[in-house]
Amino acid sequence: MKIDKNTKIGEIVEKYPEKAEILLDVGMHCLGCPASQAETLEEACAVHGIDVEEVLEKLNA
Repeated sequence: MKIDKNTKIGEIVEKYPEKAEILLDVGMHCLGCPASQAETLEEACAVHGIDVEEVLEKLNA
C-alpha cells in the first residue's frame, strides 16, 4: 500500500511501525497521542508546519 496525504497517522504507525522513526525525525513527536491516531498525514503536517509532500517522499522511498 502506498501512503498518501489522506492516510491516517494511526494507520501508518500500525501497518508500518518502521515508518514511525521518519515521522519523529520530521518533528511529529505526538504519535502516541489519541488525537493523532485519527488525523490524516496532511492534517498532522499542517498542524506541525511540515511540508506533506516532503514527508510523503520519505515515507514512500
